[in-house]
Amino acid sequence: MEKLYQATLEKWGEEAQYDQAVEECAELIAALKHFRRGKIERHVVIDELADVTLMLGQLTWMFGEDQVKSAVETKLAKLQKLLNQA
Repeated sequence: MEKLYQATLEKWGEEAQYDQAVEECAELIAALKHFRRGKIERHVVIDELADVTLMLGQLTWMFGEDQVKSAVETKLAKLQKLLNQA
């Protein structure tokens, strides 16, 4: 995956990849809203999830996998604490 991520940066640049991530997230948001209203099929949401997952992978690589992993662990601990309080 690293080679693929590097190739996308070399071809389109960081700013374009940030914009692409925003676009893919917006498409997922729209798909979820439409799905909830019964306007689209489940597979459309899954396709948008796949696009966002790929962009998250690239952004994680761009920003640093160790830092993102650490932040996720912190967020999971916070979530567990909230669940324990409920």
